[in-house]
Amino acid sequence: MYLGIDIGGTAVKIGLVTENGKIIVSNSYDVAFDNYDTPIFNTVKNAIEIFINENAIELKNIKGIGVSATGQVNTTSGKIIGVGGNIKKWCDTEIKKELEDIYNLNTTVVNDANCMVLGEGWVGKGRGYKNIIGVTIGTGVGGGIVVDSKILLGSVGIAGELGHFSINSEGKKCTCGNVGCYEQYASTTALIRNVKEKYELLGVSSFNKEDINGKFIFEQIEKGNKIIKEIVSNWIIDIGKGLVSLVHIFNPEIIIIGGGVSKQEDLFIKPLRKYVLENVMKKFGENLKIESAELGNNAGVVGAVYYNIKSNNLN
Repeated sequence: MYLGIDIGGTAVKIGLVTENGKIIVSNSYDVAFDNYDTPIFNTVKNAIEIFINENAIELKNIKGIGVSATGQVNTTSGKIIGVGGNIKKWCDTEIKKELEDIYNLNTTVVNDANCMVLGEGWVGKGRGYKNIIGVTIGTGVGGGIVVDSKILLGSVGIAGELGHFSINSEGKKCTCGNVGCYEQYASTTALIRNVKEKYELLGVSSFNKEDINGKFIFEQIEKGNKIIKEIVSNWIIDIGKGLVSLVHIFNPEIIIIGGGVSKQEDLFIKPLRKYVLENVMKKFGENLKIESAELGNNAGVVGAVYYNIKSNNLN
């Protein structure tokens, strides 16, 4: 058995996972209850203790701890070295060191988007593939890249920052300081912003501008709202442009799309697949699959354990 821990900006999910990737029991705990005045990792450590006690877990039966963490992770040291968003008291957190000191178990720490693609590659939609690109589309854009069955980590573990390559050299200023970053066009945040900018033209005055979200947008398409349909179509093209570039660089067998929007098979995945396959060079598109993620919120926990198992095997 392994402990899988998925630390996000609002919650930590903890699971007891078998060596075959099956989650036996799991639970989630709030980490942003006081706007991070309590350091997020203090909350995580308390949650781990609660989880262990509630489920009567004996540490002698645990072989390792795999952690999926938001932010930039040095996978060698298991330390948070960069933070996206506004999570206070998170950067410089020594996750690996602290958990190994407490539990005396081999602990590995990997970025959450990398864990998503690792989990999907192990027991999800990526089973059987050796070259995978995973993209999570939500508030921002995250991702992970598997090459010849190994996660691409780079020199310190922060490779695969797919939200921050530029697709428009004269585009929007990004929070990272760059211009035209992918997540400024491909995130659901970008989609919602684009719809709000056309609010007066939408003919939906009964729905407040401030309440516009992804669910509303796709409901409006199903109702025949042509303006929103056009906005979404242009958004899908922007996402597709980035994926075409990634295909030409990495030549994957499959692209796995995660995030809530990935559940929209007919209105999102199918047109996105069509755009990419029509715009990549012919040989790159042969046998290329573009699919929605399968594991949902479990991917981080499972992927973190997978990386820990591989780490144990190497040692």
